Amino acid sequence: MSLTRVVLTSGRSLDLSELRLSSTYGGMLEGYPCKPVNDMKIKGLVRTAERVHPSVPVHVVPPPREYPDQYAGAFGPVEVLPSVACVGAFRSTALDRDHDPVLHRSALTIIWFQPTTHVPYGCDAEDALREVDWEGLARDYEL
Repeated sequence: MSLTRVVLTSGRSLDLSELRLSSTYGGMLEGYPCKPVNDMKIKGLVRTAERVHPSVPVHVVPPPREYPDQYAGAFGPVEVLPSVACVGAFRSTALDRDHDPVLHRSALTIIWFQPTTHVPYGCDAEDALREVDWEGLARDYEL
């Protein structure tokens, strides 16, 4: 049973079977949001997603980055990502039309960032999430 369904701009429906939300900067004890910190955060999310579902490809939706007019420290200018990091396990119908639709599905783990803890639903999901190239990124699997 899915948590929700997201409809891509291509019209394909995705079922969200698992969702992990976390504070983008939760636990950050020192430093400030900057490109090196953000890149490490994204790499950590990817590594965790790959460990949790090793047979499923992982895709990162490029997050919007804001550059507030603040003092640039030793690691460069302040760079802020949206406050909620999301890791979702999505499933859909098989990509290969020759696969039996009863026995096959496609899967992709998607990482994206958003400003709230709102669970994506239908066509109300973040635009960048809805524009994911499912056919080029997901992988078929057999049930």
